[in-house]
Amino acid sequence: MDSKEIILNSRVSIDADIPLYYQLISIIKRNLSVGILKAGDIIPSEAELCDALEISRSTVRQAIGELEAEGLVVRRRGLGTFISEPKMNRSIEDIYSFTSEMKAMGLNPSSVVHEFELVKPTEAEARSLQFQDTSPDVYRIVRLRQANGEPLLLETTVIPAYIFPGLTRERLETGSLYTMLREEAGMIPHVAEETYESTVIDESTAKILQCKKGIGGFFVERRTWSESGEIFELTQSVIRGDRTKFKLKLKSNAVSWDRNFIGAE
Repeated sequence: MDSKEIILNSRVSIDADIPLYYQLISIIKRNLSVGILKAGDIIPSEAELCDALEISRSTVRQAIGELEAEGLVVRRRGLGTFISEPKMNRSIEDIYSFTSEMKAMGLNPSSVVHEFELVKPTEAEARSLQFQDTSPDVYRIVRLRQANGEPLLLETTVIPAYIFPGLTRERLETGSLYTMLREEAGMIPHVAEETYESTVIDESTAKILQCKKGIGGFFVERRTWSESGEIFELTQSVIRGDRTKFKLKLKSNAVSWDRNFIGAE
C-alpha cells in the first residue's frame, strides 16, 4: 500500500471535539513522522480526500493551507500538492556553526571553496574588523555551504592573515575553519554579533545557490571576538529563504541576549 492509499484509508470522526481540518493535518503529520510520507511524495487531491474521508472541500483546503504555512507541503499548479524538503533550522540561541548544526539535524554538511585570496581589506572590511591606521592583509574566503549536497548559503569570510599564516585553500577544502583556528591559532570564539536583513537573491547568486532568481533570502553579517577582545572574523552570508527558518528564544529578562560559544566547529 502506497502513501496515498494509506492517507485515503484513514478515518476522521465528525463526533470528535477536534476540528475535522485538524484531524486531517494530524493524519499527514503522523505519516510524516513515521516515514511513510517523504519529501517529494504527492498527497491525494482535494477531490480524493473529500470522497475518501467524507469531508468538505473547504475543510481540506483549510488543512492544506495550514500545512503549507508550516512549510510541510508545497502546491504546484497543475501537478498537485507535494511534501516539502525539510527546512534548515538555524537556532540563534547557540553559536553559529554550520557543520555542527547540520550534523545535529542528521544532515551531511559540505562546502565548496569558490574564492580564496590574500588581499588588502576594503575600507568597509577594515572598519568592521576595527583595524587602526594600517590594515594588515586578510584572507577573503567565499564558500558555498551545502547540506546533503543541496546548496543553502553563500558565505564570505574575512580573517586577518597574521592570525593564521598557514591557512591554504587546500586545507579549507578538507577541514573545518573553526577547528583549525582553535587548534592551530589558539583563536577561541568568545563573543559574536550578528545582524539580519531580508534580501532578494540576485541572478549571479541564484546560479550558485541553484535557486530561482528574485526569491527572498536572508543577509547575515557576523563579527566574532576572541577572549582578548580581538575581532578575528567577519562573515557575510546570503541564505536561501526557501530552505531556512530562524528561531529566537526570548527570556523574561531579555532586552538583549547572550550567545554562548559551546565548542567551536
